[in-house]
Amino acid sequence: MRDGPNISFVAALIGNPANANMLLALIPGPALTATELANEVGLTLSTVSGHLARLGEAGLVQVSRQGRHRYYRLADPDVVALLEALLPVAERAGHRRTRTGPRDPQMRKARSCYDHMAGDLAVRMLDGFLATGIVSPDGEVTDAGRKELGTRGIDIDRLAQEKRPLCRFCLDWSERRNHLAGSLGAAIFGHFERQGWASRRAGSRIVHFSADGEAEIERWYSRG
Repeated sequence: MRDGPNISFVAALIGNPANANMLLALIPGPALTATELANEVGLTLSTVSGHLARLGEAGLVQVSRQGRHRYYRLADPDVVALLEALLPVAERAGHRRTRTGPRDPQMRKARSCYDHMAGDLAVRMLDGFLATGIVSPDGEVTDAGRKELGTRGIDIDRLAQEKRPLCRFCLDWSERRNHLAGSLGAAIFGHFERQGWASRRAGSRIVHFSADGEAEIERWYSRG
């Protein structure tokens, strides 16, 4: 046996259907209680608590207390990147869950997904990046993309030095197509917020774009 990290231990935890469903439920970002996660996977609270304890010991989730409640979230961006990488592999293999998208039109249009943006606007932005050659079909930022994004205030060289992947495709569960994740997706979302184009609604995943902001984001993905 080779020395080094025991990936089979972590893989076995993620491979458990209940664990996998809870981890996927936590990708969007907001922390959830054990009760909310139990409702997500259809198991009893005592069973879910045991699963969460093992996920915590493995460093896949972290827990915080607020009053008498305990809230669970994914431990760090490395866990998010791992799950995001597994989604397209499962999709290609034909293994997918059937889940209807959000009914709220605002949620379908733009919402947060962990630290990046999801929904129709996010999917259209990635489509535009692919069409104009900013990002390649295999998920690499092209030389032309580095230059173009640099003119828009996104420092690709700095982002590439982070531990997490620079560019990831994340399957959008309402649009059934990919949106942009990774450090680039997070940086672009942060840029939109700093420019005042987008704002998150308190207590919700909905992302509201001003009229000027929506026009500006369309220029982003229609220009190459």
